[in-house]
Amino acid sequence: MGIALDFDKQNGLIAAVVQDAASHRVLMVGYMNREAFDKTIATGHVTFFSRSRQKLWTKGESSGHFLLLKSIFTDCDADALLVQAEQTEPGICHEGYESCFFRAWEDGEWKTAEQRIYDPAAVYGGTK
Repeated sequence: MGIALDFDKQNGLIAAVVQDAASHRVLMVGYMNREAFDKTIATGHVTFFSRSRQKLWTKGESSGHFLLLKSIFTDCDADALLVQAEQTEPGICHEGYESCFFRAWEDGEWKTAEQRIYDPAAVYGGTK
């Protein structure tokens, strides 16, 4: 029995949690519209819809730090995705960390919980 993803529930978007296929660490969360989902499936490069820029973007298009699709799952309501991917370069966060989830709540404040693994200025130019 086939199901259809529910893009209508969140105004055309579905949250996509990206997990490293090998380590299972959560790398980032993005949003996909139908076009981004279809492009991800067609190309094997994880693609999102940018809410701030109102356009598609493929992770890695400016940094070279691509996410290669390994598998994709939907939840029971078909309104969220779990995307398992392989990183082509270490570090997926535009701030230079392995994961976008590099801050931990500790002693009543957010603290950086890991070391940068690449220089974002060298990858993106300028400051990020």
